[in-house]
This record gives sequence, C-alpha cells and structure tokens, in this order.
Amino acid sequence: MDINKDLMAASSTPIVLAILAEDDSYGYAIIKRVRELSAGRMAWTDGMLYPVLHRLERLGHVEARWEVADSGRRRKYYRITAGGRAQLAQERDQWQAVDATLRGLWSILPLAVLPGHPAPTAPFPQGA
Repeated sequence: MDINKDLMAASSTPIVLAILAEDDSYGYAIIKRVRELSAGRMAWTDGMLYPVLHRLERLGHVEARWEVADSGRRRKYYRITAGGRAQLAQERDQWQAVDATLRGLWSILPLAVLPGHPAPTAPFPQGA
C-alpha cells in the first residue's frame, strides 16, 4: 500500500517528535525507525526528513549536536526539547481527534461506499 504524500507530510512532525521522545537519534536511524514502525509502509527519504528536522530545529522543538561515530564518521544527532515535548502533546491530541473522527465514520459507513462494492441505494440524510 502506498501512503499518500500529503498524509506522510502531515504526519511527519508528530512521528519525528515521538521518535526523538524515545531517544536522541540521527537522520538515517530516524528513517529506519519510521520504516520499522510502519512495517515498511512508510519509506521516508533524506529529502523528506531533513527539511522537517531543520524546521523543528528552527522552531526550537529539537536541538542538534555533532558526534563522531565509531566508524570515524560525523553524525548530527537530534534531541527533543521541552518545547518539542509540549508540541508533541498538542500533535497527539490533534491526531487522536482525527483518528476518532475517522474511526467513527468507518464504523457507520456501509462497505458499499468503498471501491469494488455496489453503490448505496439509500440517499444520505439532508445536510449530510
């Protein structure tokens, strides 16, 4: 299943902040964690992740530092800040509201409105 790019972009901030709430991390490890958490359904690229990290850094939600790995390669590690944790709490509340709304809709919509199923025969109520 391919996840719509708009949905991936909209979810990138809470995903990055939540991953950094687990522990400090660097770009490649964040990309790998997203793939792991999504069971491979979300395949982020450097070009998608780094603008998000740089924006979060500008906003003060994350801080960055350089470290030298065992291999001798320099890596930029990111850490969530107190402001980032507050933002994550807001993002979580917003996504839970969206999730609850969609779950409510999925539970009342007949399967007939989904692709591959016959169209509903009864009209929607007035104002719907």
